[in-house]
Amino acid sequence: MAGLIVFEGGQGTRYEARGSEMFFKATGASTGGRLSLMERTLPPGGRMPPAHVHEGNDEAYFILDGRVTFLADGEELVLGRDGFVLIPGGISHTFGNRGDAPARLLVLHVPALDGYFAELEQLWQGRVPSPEEERALMARHGMRT
Repeated sequence: MAGLIVFEGGQGTRYEARGSEMFFKATGASTGGRLSLMERTLPPGGRMPPAHVHEGNDEAYFILDGRVTFLADGEELVLGRDGFVLIPGGISHTFGNRGDAPARLLVLHVPALDGYFAELEQLWQGRVPSPEEERALMARHGMRT
């Protein structure tokens, strides 16, 4: 089974930031940079990323459990289990869990963006960074706020 990548639940490359746990099932290294896919758990009331635009990435979200609020292109969307949203590059967005229970979702980036999340975990290591620090990191990975 050369080339296959298989993970059980709770496996993958793990990152944590903003109280959110992320398990990357596919990374830029494993896909030649074509895509990255993560399973992400959002805590209730966790800090939302600064609203941002991906210049060179499309981002897709599929809700597995709970409810997730998206602010995209001036619209608020609240999606529950089995909800899906595709945010093409160039559209301003942010998201988070405004509910009272954890939310779990799959997030796909095309092309891969897992390197950003590795650096995001380092930024959050042992402290809460300022929104300005997060914006600077985003800018280094092709996002504008």
